[in-house]
Amino acid sequence: MGISRESATGEEQNQEAVYLKRKITLLRAISLAIGTIIGSGIFISPKGVLKNSGNIGLSLIVWLACGVLSMFGALSYADLGTTIKKSGGHYIYLLETLGPLPAFLRLWAEFVMIRPANIAVVSLAFGRYLIEPFFTPCHAPGLAVKLVTAIGVSVIIALNCCSVRWAANMQIALMALKLVTITLIIVPGMVALFSGHNENFQDSFNSNSLALDRLPLAFYSGMFAYGGWFYINFVTEEVVNPERNIPITMIVSLITVTIAYLLTNVSYYAVLTAEEVLASEAVAMSFADRALKGFSTAVPILVAMSCFGALNGGIFASARMLFAASREGQWPYLFSMIHIRKHTPLPALILMMPLIFLMISIGDLYGLLNFYSFSRWLFMGLTTLGLIIHRCRHPQLTRPFKVPLFIPLVFSVICLFIVGMSLYSDPVNTGIGCAITLSGLPVYYLTIYKPRVPGKCMSVFNFLTLKLQLLMEVIPQEIKTY
Repeated sequence: MGISRESATGEEQNQEAVYLKRKITLLRAISLAIGTIIGSGIFISPKGVLKNSGNIGLSLIVWLACGVLSMFGALSYADLGTTIKKSGGHYIYLLETLGPLPAFLRLWAEFVMIRPANIAVVSLAFGRYLIEPFFTPCHAPGLAVKLVTAIGVSVIIALNCCSVRWAANMQIALMALKLVTITLIIVPGMVALFSGHNENFQDSFNSNSLALDRLPLAFYSGMFAYGGWFYINFVTEEVVNPERNIPITMIVSLITVTIAYLLTNVSYYAVLTAEEVLASEAVAMSFADRALKGFSTAVPILVAMSCFGALNGGIFASARMLFAASREGQWPYLFSMIHIRKHTPLPALILMMPLIFLMISIGDLYGLLNFYSFSRWLFMGLTTLGLIIHRCRHPQLTRPFKVPLFIPLVFSVICLFIVGMSLYSDPVNTGIGCAITLSGLPVYYLTIYKPRVPGKCMSVFNFLTLKLQLLMEVIPQEIKTY
């Protein structure tokens, strides 16, 4: 239960009503996509891709394959986003195509594992790059990194609670800064390569170092770096002209990022050997120390700001999934409420924080990456499989952007294959991720399918909801936006 308010009528009602307004223009949408994709991944994932692929040549192929695979997924999501016009991304698409149980399990995994772990990975990279220069030549203390990380996350959540416009405009500025950072890596690397420093590319496909059984983990690291192209689907109801702007955003952002990532990795290897990449805790910093000399101290700060932008985009979008799930009745009612003056989903933003801080305290970047990747890519594969099923069930639906079915089919098969192989490659972390996902089953059956919550517990829950609603000054959405 909750309280609402009376509003004015007519045009005045639309001006004063509490709802999430369409403030995301094409530029802001592209900034959200590129700014979220280019985060910590290109600065920490090269080590994971190289380690699990075995050699430089195969690692570059993995980077290209991840870009093509991401494009297939993005085109599929553009089809879904222009047909199913609700916010919520994966969750809403699973709900509409495969039903309530897969949707709830995706939501459960998102809230208790995927989102906190993903934000922790990016934010820990932010903290490390931001303070590492102050401790050179030593490594920054882990506690200091985690403290700076927690402060950064708190600042972003506070900003998103205050204003959608502020968060969106900051994303544009940070996207420009990211592209500058990438350029600072690409240019000296290309200069070195064309000056004849190509010795690191000799025998690039050394068969003695191949690690085919760990190749799925290389894809996890690569796909993590490309992750973020789907966030625009989380905010569909806030995008201006989504039928046009969502497909354009997907295509422009993935082409830009794929080219940038390939050139960045080639630049890394033009300056650093494979052994130096594997030994580095922060590849971009090692590159800057070698290639940029006096300017190298600025690169970690730029990388940290890149991570900050990815955090802003991820938090901005993921709150909308919780908001949409609450509106559909599969999550606590409080999460579907909006601040009466700032028109932001404040409860969904604030209530993500405890689990994020828990994941930050764990602090193992690569362990966290493998830990949540199982569920993330499992449900993305199921989402595009749901697109195929939805197309067969509802052929009469108008689809403003329609992709050939082989595109979602290829994406689904590869995602599910990588997920299956990861159980063999890293059974501990992927097994834990699988177990946490399946732990949502009893929650679903006890609270949604056949609710068995005692009446006294519901009374206490409703009382707390009301008090939190009053404390945070939030009410349910007053205008339907889909």
